[in-house]
Parts: sequence; C-alpha cells; structure tokens
Amino acid sequence: MSKLRQIITLGLVATSLISMSSCATVFGGPVSTYQKTKPAPGQPQRDVRVGALVADILLFWPGTIVDFATGAIYKPQGK
Repeated sequence: MSKLRQIITLGLVATSLISMSSCATVFGGPVSTYQKTKPAPGQPQRDVRVGALVADILLFWPGTIVDFATGAIYKPQGK
C-alpha cells in the first residue's frame, strides 16, 4: 500500500507542477506592483510579453491563464 500511495502522491505533485507552470511566471522574474495592478480608465494599457505569450500557447496553453492571473505576462514598467 505504501508504494501505491507514493506513486499517487508523486503523480499529483507532477500534475500540479505542470499545470501551474507558465513561461512568464517561471522565467520572467519577480512580478512588480505595476504588473499586478489593472490600469484605471484613461491610463495606457500594459504591454504583453509576446515571447512568453507565444511560448505559453505552444507549450502548455493553460499556463497562459496563470500568467495573466499573476500579471507576469505583462512587461515591467519602463521596459
């Protein structure tokens, strides 16, 4: 029973890691408050990291949702 439990636990951990991985979140560095904050009406929109977006779509499209939810898909201010 212990071996089966270890396999199931390992499978759940691996599935969680894969489902929560996204290019901008993993490789984009720390997320600033500028990236997390939605612009107010009349303010310019945030720029999207095109490379991370394309990589998310090609490699694992649910990662795009994670990147947009965390704000990591947006370029830091001034870049």
